[in-house]
Amino acid sequence: MAKTALEQKWATEESEKTPLEKVYDEGIELDPTKVGEDLLESLPEPTGWRIMILPFRGQRKTKGGIELTDETLGRQSLATVLGYVLKVGPLAYSGERFSTGSWCEEGDWVMFGRYAGSRFQIEGGEIKILNDDEIIARVPNPEAILHQF
Repeated sequence: MAKTALEQKWATEESEKTPLEKVYDEGIELDPTKVGEDLLESLPEPTGWRIMILPFRGQRKTKGGIELTDETLGRQSLATVLGYVLKVGPLAYSGERFSTGSWCEEGDWVMFGRYAGSRFQIEGGEIKILNDDEIIARVPNPEAILHQF
């Protein structure tokens, strides 16, 4: 059966997405199961004791039904204190300071200080690199944290 014009448009839009855009369900929520090797291979390797974080991106629509603009979502992303751990450097959580083990590992949601780390842009979004001791807590469900921007 031939595709309709709308199905062809959707297929084209999907194929044009960047690896980072593909990990967000409907462009809104991060789906950790979609963080694939193509995205991870395109990112730099954190050196030493550094950790690479993908900042939490909030909901596009408010509870009242108002659609937020991309600019607003970008500001929220800058102000967030939650993120998804993409990569961990080879020396992270080693040495005497971390005798109880690592505070987080790849695939964890974590909380960090608002101004912690360094930010850099990639196609489709922003990534943060933090030192291993800048992680404040592990978070089982990022949606459970009240995000006030």
